[in-house]
Amino acid sequence: MDDGQFFYHPLENIEDTEDFYAAINREHLTKSLSDERPYTYWTIELYDQKNGIRGGGGLGILAADTRRVAEQMGVPLTLITPFYPFEPHQKLENGAVVDEHIPVDYHKFGFRFVDTVNVRCDGNLCKLDVIEKKFDKTRILAITEPNFGELYSGMSGGDHRLYQEVSLGFGGYAALKLLGLKPAIMQLNEVATFFAALARLDELASNGMDFYEAVVYTRKHTLYTNHTLVQAAEAEFHLSQFERFVFPNLKSPAVRKWLVDKFVNDRIKLSSVTIEIAELRSGVSKLHARVANYRDIAGNKVKFKAVTNGIDMETWVVPEILNYYRRIGIIDKFGLPTEDYIEKLSSISAEIIHEAKHKGREILNSVLKGRPDQNGKELSFTDDDFVFDFKRRFVDYKRPELPFSDPKRLRKILESCNGHYILAGRVHTGDHNMSGKLKKLLDTVAHDDYLKDHVHYIADYDEKLAYGLSAGSNVAINVPIVGLEACGTSWMKDIANLNILISTHDGGVADASMDSYLCVSGGSEPEEVDSLYDRMEEAVEAYKNDFDLEYLIQKQLAAYLPVISGSRMLKDYLAFLFKA
Repeated sequence: MDDGQFFYHPLENIEDTEDFYAAINREHLTKSLSDERPYTYWTIELYDQKNGIRGGGGLGILAADTRRVAEQMGVPLTLITPFYPFEPHQKLENGAVVDEHIPVDYHKFGFRFVDTVNVRCDGNLCKLDVIEKKFDKTRILAITEPNFGELYSGMSGGDHRLYQEVSLGFGGYAALKLLGLKPAIMQLNEVATFFAALARLDELASNGMDFYEAVVYTRKHTLYTNHTLVQAAEAEFHLSQFERFVFPNLKSPAVRKWLVDKFVNDRIKLSSVTIEIAELRSGVSKLHARVANYRDIAGNKVKFKAVTNGIDMETWVVPEILNYYRRIGIIDKFGLPTEDYIEKLSSISAEIIHEAKHKGREILNSVLKGRPDQNGKELSFTDDDFVFDFKRRFVDYKRPELPFSDPKRLRKILESCNGHYILAGRVHTGDHNMSGKLKKLLDTVAHDDYLKDHVHYIADYDEKLAYGLSAGSNVAINVPIVGLEACGTSWMKDIANLNILISTHDGGVADASMDSYLCVSGGSEPEEVDSLYDRMEEAVEAYKNDFDLEYLIQKQLAAYLPVISGSRMLKDYLAFLFKA
C-alpha cells in the first residue's frame, strides 16, 4: 500500500469543532480531551525538582513546564516518563568536573505505587514499578525499577539505553492501560519515546484491527516533536539488539515485519522509524522547523510544523514582575499576551526595571548560599554589582568559552561597571572536550588577578540556580553557533525577568528580527567575538541611561512576549493536532 495516503489526516471524532476553536481564544482550550482520554506526553527526561525528578537539561525542563501549563489551563494531560533511581550531580575538583549519582526515593515526593508491569529484554522478564502523582487535570505517570540507572546512562546506542527506552515505551503504555487511560494523542518528544507508539500499533494490530488500518490510526494520533537539528548525529541500533530487546515485546507478526523492513544493512535510526509512525511532526522554533535535515525511509526530506517552545511563566518569572504584567494588562490570566500589550509596554519604566532587579538580586543571593564558586567563595551581590551570566548546558556549539577569547577586553568591560560574570551549566558525562575547555577557561581566569575575583563558575547547575540567575542577573549571554540551536528556553526566562539579552540569531531567538535584542553577528568567529564585546559594552551603557534601558527592555518584550508564553505553545499544539 502506498504510504503516502497515511499522511496529513486530521484527527477524527472532534466534538463541537466551532466551540473548540472559540474556546482556544477564550477560557477553555479544548472540549475533545477528557480525564479518561488525555493528551499523553512522552519524554525520556523530566526536570521537575519540586516533584522529585532531576533531569539533565532543556528537554526535561520543557516537559515540566508543559505539564504545569496544561494544569493551569485545565487540559487533561498525562506525562509519561521514567523515574530514575539515581539523580545526577556535579562538583568541581582541581578544576575538573566530577560526576556524582545520588539515590532518590519516589515515596518522598508524593508518588503512589500503582502496580507492576513487565517487559521482555535480553531473555529476561523485567518487572517495572508503575508510580503516579495525580494533580487536578494532569498527572505524572512513571515507570521505575532499582537497576534502571540514571538518566542517559551507558552509550547512546548501547543495550542499557535501549532497555530504558523500551521500558518507557512498552512499560509506559501498559501503565496507561492499568489506569484505564486511552491516549487521545501521543506526543513523542524525541526518538527515545518511539516505542510508545510502537506499543500502541502492536496492541491495535494484535487485537484484530487490519494492519494497515492500525498503521493509519496510530499515525493519525501520533505527534513526533523533534528537538535536534541533524539526523546524522543520532546513534544507531543493530537488528540483533532489537531481536533481544524489542521483538520479544511484540505480539503481532505484521508489526514485526513492518519494523524489520525499516532496517538498512541491519541497522536503524530511531528518527527514521519515528517519522514513519507519526503523521504529525513538529520542530521547536521557526528556524528549526525550516532547516532541520531529516529524511524518511524513502530518502525524502521531512517537513516539520513550527511550534516554538515556551515557558511556564508562573514558575520562571519573579512573582512581583508577573503580577505587574497582569496589573498593567499586557498578559491575561492564561499568560497569553493581550491584544494591546505592545501599547501598554510603554509603562515599564527604568524605575520598575531597577525595582525588579533589586528583588531578583535578593532571590539570586538566596540561591547562591551554599554554592561556592571555583575558588570556594560563597557569593553575594549588591544592587551596585553588574552581573552577566551564561547558564545553559556546556556543549561545544553553545560556546561558553567565547567571552574569554580576549581576557584583557573582558576585564576592561567588567572593570567599567563593577561587573561579575557567572558561568553555570552541566558538562555531559564523558564529554572530555568540554571538560577540557572548562578547565582551560578556569585556568585563564585564575591567571588574571581581577578576573579570578569577578568570574565565577558555579557547579551542579539546576532549576533553582537557573531561576536565581534569570531573576538576579542584568545581562544574559547566549552565543550558540548559528544553525545548531533548535530553540533554547533559558533566554526566554531572561527576557521575561527584564534582563538584557545578548545572543546570536539562532534557535527560538530567530523567531523575531535581529534588531529585537542585542544581536551578536559576524562572518567569522573573530568578528563574532568583537561583536559580543561591543554588545556587552552597549548593555553596560544602557544601564547608565534610563531611556536606553527602557527602550531595550520594551523592545525585547514587544518582540518575544508571544513567543515565550507556554500557554501560547500549548494553544499552538492543540490547534495543530485538532485541526478541522
